[in-house]
Amino acid sequence: MSALATGGGLIAMGGATAFVLNARDHSGYEEAVNATWRHSDTTDLPSASAQRELVRYATLAANSHNTQPWQFCLSDRSILVLPDFRRRLPAVDPDDHHVFASLGCAVENMVQAARAFGLQAVQRYDPDRRGIRVDLEAAPPERTELFDAIPHRQSTRTVYDGRSVPPEHLRLLEAAGNGQGVRMLLFTEREQREEILSYLIAGNSAQMDDVAFTEELKSWIRFNYGEALSTRDGLFSKSSGNPVLPGWMGRLILNLVFTKNAENRKYESQLRSSAGVAVFVSDKNEPAYWAEAGRCSQRFALQATALQLRHAFINQPVEVPAVRGQFATYLGIGGRRPDLVMRFGYGPEMPRSLRRPVEHVILRTHPGRSCWR
Repeated sequence: MSALATGGGLIAMGGATAFVLNARDHSGYEEAVNATWRHSDTTDLPSASAQRELVRYATLAANSHNTQPWQFCLSDRSILVLPDFRRRLPAVDPDDHHVFASLGCAVENMVQAARAFGLQAVQRYDPDRRGIRVDLEAAPPERTELFDAIPHRQSTRTVYDGRSVPPEHLRLLEAAGNGQGVRMLLFTEREQREEILSYLIAGNSAQMDDVAFTEELKSWIRFNYGEALSTRDGLFSKSSGNPVLPGWMGRLILNLVFTKNAENRKYESQLRSSAGVAVFVSDKNEPAYWAEAGRCSQRFALQATALQLRHAFINQPVEVPAVRGQFATYLGIGGRRPDLVMRFGYGPEMPRSLRRPVEHVILRTHPGRSCWR
């Protein structure tokens, strides 16, 4: 039998297997999505239940590769948000910048949700614990549009429709994206976006030439409902508009189509279809500021969601050190570090990714011991 015929037979068999897998796992996946991306009752909850729900809202935040690199330690009136370095990404994020930015994203969700629970969340970075302490104080309940946006926010990695965003909505995005020691730069002109595209392509090209980067990225891709359900993390292929396939077939095809030129073309079409780009720049290159940049980007994303806008990170210009320095020069920010880059615009809703259960991210302590030290 020819190689072509054998390959066709394998693909046909794989297609039949995919159909069986879809029928078995699709309903379970949808149930998990509905249980994950939902609002909870915010009234009259005991303190312990309210804290658990705040943690659940925190886990719905954006994070690098959907690794969910966080842990939560609960006390009577405080929550300590700590990095989970077992989920770090040494190839794309060797200095753990994205880990701390992800913690900031989680804390911002917690701050927004706390208000709906009749609490004020006061956060500060704890350098000794290398985490963020969130103290909870009683406050009048307030349900805001940013809180309402939490279960609707998603990183939408697809082509948008190219429409411009009204000036009054851009002003709301600008207000949401700036923070303490973090400034957001907004680019909406076509020429500006083309200039940023050149840095995106340079960063992506360098990463695609890096075997460690590509292997790390592939390890976090979930090709079908079963894989996504079993891990409840990572990058579900369907969420990016790719087909659901048996794992072996997905990995085989990925090795054929996941090329530098193909990825560059994809990012060209995605960025050119966007309404604008937001760049978050912190005053100091330190974990506390990285976390604050994460908070600002998450608040921006929630505001965008409330305005029916989509968003997605395009962090390649800040993930490759050589490109990051050139990008900083282009931005005119002196010695400051550009932390995060996000495109935004009007586009379709995509299938959602999952999050790990709350009990998997809350630290358990032994009698007489505390994760607060």
